[in-house]
Amino acid sequence: MSRPVLVARLLELDAAGALTTAHVRAGAQVGGVTVRTVWRWLVAARSEGRVGRRPRARLELSDQAWEVLAQAGGNVSVLHRHLKDAGGEVPSLASLHRVVRRDLEAGRVLPDRVVVRREREEQQTRQALADLALAGPREDDVAKAAALRLPRSVPTAASAVLPSGESGAVAGVALPAGAQLVWTSAVRAVAEAVGQAMAAEGAVCVFGDPGRGKTAAVRMALHEVPAGWKVTWVPVPVRPSVAGMRRAVFDALALPGRFPHTSALADTAVAGALGEARVLVVDEAQRLPVPCLEYLQSLWDHPGTRITLVLCGAGTERAVSRLPQLASRIGAWQEVPRLAAAEVTAVVTGFHPLWRTVPAPDLTWIDQSCAHGTFRTWAALTSHLQNALLTAADPVVDRVLLRRLFQRVAPPL
Repeated sequence: MSRPVLVARLLELDAAGALTTAHVRAGAQVGGVTVRTVWRWLVAARSEGRVGRRPRARLELSDQAWEVLAQAGGNVSVLHRHLKDAGGEVPSLASLHRVVRRDLEAGRVLPDRVVVRREREEQQTRQALADLALAGPREDDVAKAAALRLPRSVPTAASAVLPSGESGAVAGVALPAGAQLVWTSAVRAVAEAVGQAMAAEGAVCVFGDPGRGKTAAVRMALHEVPAGWKVTWVPVPVRPSVAGMRRAVFDALALPGRFPHTSALADTAVAGALGEARVLVVDEAQRLPVPCLEYLQSLWDHPGTRITLVLCGAGTERAVSRLPQLASRIGAWQEVPRLAAAEVTAVVTGFHPLWRTVPAPDLTWIDQSCAHGTFRTWAALTSHLQNALLTAADPVVDRVLLRRLFQRVAPPL
């Protein structure tokens, strides 16, 4: 006989004034407990109105605890020692084992400790680079230093002609100090493709070789979206799985509460958040295996969602082609090509005032000898040239200096 049924029957006898010790002994025998336990149950029922067990709070591990566990390679004893060193109330080692096992069986993914360590180091490196950029030279200082140190035959920035079109800083795009984004023909093409996809709530694939500015082009295209639209960037996890991708989408949407322990609850929460007009951008999508692409397709196909899906990355067109069901839904395949030779001078002089001090024939020679129309290479050359002008005693921007900088932006062959 279960405890609630037994206690309820004994309370009925007690209310009628017929409860005796014999009843309690018989109830203990039927329930398989001691007489003292039955009396304790009756006291709890009279004083607290509770006929069952006292509810216990569900033990949950914080995201920080899971990170410690991941760094320890899943060793729960290491997590237990960490919690003890941190102070406060610490559950027993057996309880920690039980909670970890419960959450893993419910679908929680424990990242590989090598991956976690690499991600932490990359984050520290990005933060260090950002801190250094805060102390970088100002645009006016760079232009003045270059104008003072260049030969007289080189025109100054004041005589250079700016390219036409809008430009400015966009969140999420790292630039050398003093640089600004420029609307190239490729950026305009990406903006047109993304805009058409938003109008139809469709999908677009932005691809091209590394360093051509695909991510920057998408960010510029989505810098200002129409009222009622939201933009969400979903980072692709290292060694992505469906569970990891589901968690990445959940975190990118900044949904309230903790990540659900079952995939059904997580999918329900994500689908609810995607019920409003939203652009879902997945950068580095070429790393996604077919199951992860199927998951993104399921979000887009869900009848309750309103998504414009933007898949971006070098080789994304090949990854998407492995899933014909998704490839057939792509409304625009937009390639970001190399900078055309005819627009190199206008683009790089608009990108940074430092290049306005370099003659146009030298800019063409730089592109043909080193950059090859790759915008990321131009950005790296900009940083190296800044350092050379600001740190050397009497630098002269000539082809000798530029050849030396070429060696810093390309690996030895």
